[in-house]
Amino acid sequence: MLRRATIYAAFTTAALVALCASTSAKPAPRHVGLGKVLTSQAGTQIFGFDVNQTGNDGILATASSVEVFDQDTGKVIKSLGHSTNANSDYVAYGIAAGDVGLIVHEVVPEGELFPKRHYTLLNTVSGKKFTGKWTPPFHGMILQQMSRDQSSAFTSVFALTSLKQQEEPVLLVADIAANTFSNVIHLDPNLFGLNTGPTLAQYTAANEAFFALSPDGGAVGGQPPLNVLINLSTGEVTKFNGYNNGFYHAGYVNGAAVDPNTGVAATDTELNAQVEFYNLKKKTGITFAQLPCTGDTDQIYSGSGISVDPVNKLFLVTETYNACNNGNDSALIVFDEAGNVVESITGFKFFIGEPAPVLNPSKRMGWTFGGPNGMSQLQQFFY
Repeated sequence: MLRRATIYAAFTTAALVALCASTSAKPAPRHVGLGKVLTSQAGTQIFGFDVNQTGNDGILATASSVEVFDQDTGKVIKSLGHSTNANSDYVAYGIAAGDVGLIVHEVVPEGELFPKRHYTLLNTVSGKKFTGKWTPPFHGMILQQMSRDQSSAFTSVFALTSLKQQEEPVLLVADIAANTFSNVIHLDPNLFGLNTGPTLAQYTAANEAFFALSPDGGAVGGQPPLNVLINLSTGEVTKFNGYNNGFYHAGYVNGAAVDPNTGVAATDTELNAQVEFYNLKKKTGITFAQLPCTGDTDQIYSGSGISVDPVNKLFLVTETYNACNNGNDSALIVFDEAGNVVESITGFKFFIGEPAPVLNPSKRMGWTFGGPNGMSQLQQFFY
């Protein structure tokens, strides 16, 4: 028979082991909220930005320069390029697989109205220098959007052909780093005109591009939003209607993003302050969610750009006027892939039509457009 002291000692030891195990299993405290503010070195408006989703570098563009910055410190570490004349500017479209940055330099020649577009690469962004040209399959092509899945070897690119080619919409399947194109898909100009507001994302696991758009131009009381999937090998198009809730119906699709692995898509719509979730594999809706503190007629509080974190399975929705603070600031509303609100991050100063934030999921860090002093700044945040 064990003595009472022995039993007590054994119990105490087991309790301590269990306590230590439970303590060590607790996750480290996670900082949520605003971080540093980055002001462009040129001190002028920023035209596009992105971050390396697995590294520490980022890129932004202004009219006169392209600037590489450090994600952690929010400091510009190198400025590249030069302004050709007063009617020229740089635009940063994004970073593709392998930390390859895609930039366009738009230059309006003296005495002319329309710009010449010169596409160039930084391969890699962390290398802090231009490394060569990017040559699209159409001379004078006007790039509109590129997909954001940096883990994918291919990038979906939505573009318009040149003015001389009547600006027809096309979808390119590009290896940005190699400057090659495995497919060029011509799109229906009646469906993919700029009046329908097509927003591009990529469902990489299914080899599909995804567009969310408004077939009637976001009319009040109008048609439901349209979700369009395009096979990147065959060009086959599949469509299904989106949610069309609210007294005034959904209106324009303001933003869209897709988890490239699970095929869960999120959109937000203009007239009803709602966020909609879809299963692209099944081509059906999952659910819709009202933004916090809003009703389905609160157009002013509707979301704008959406970003996806496919590592932590989250969608981040920008809200220009934070409904829970009577519109006195802006907010990022974080949802999981089932449409549940995870958290709200407040204190931002967004602009109408705010583009989607860019994220580094490994750091649970992001950068968004528009710091406290305006459009020459980016705001760091943690979620």
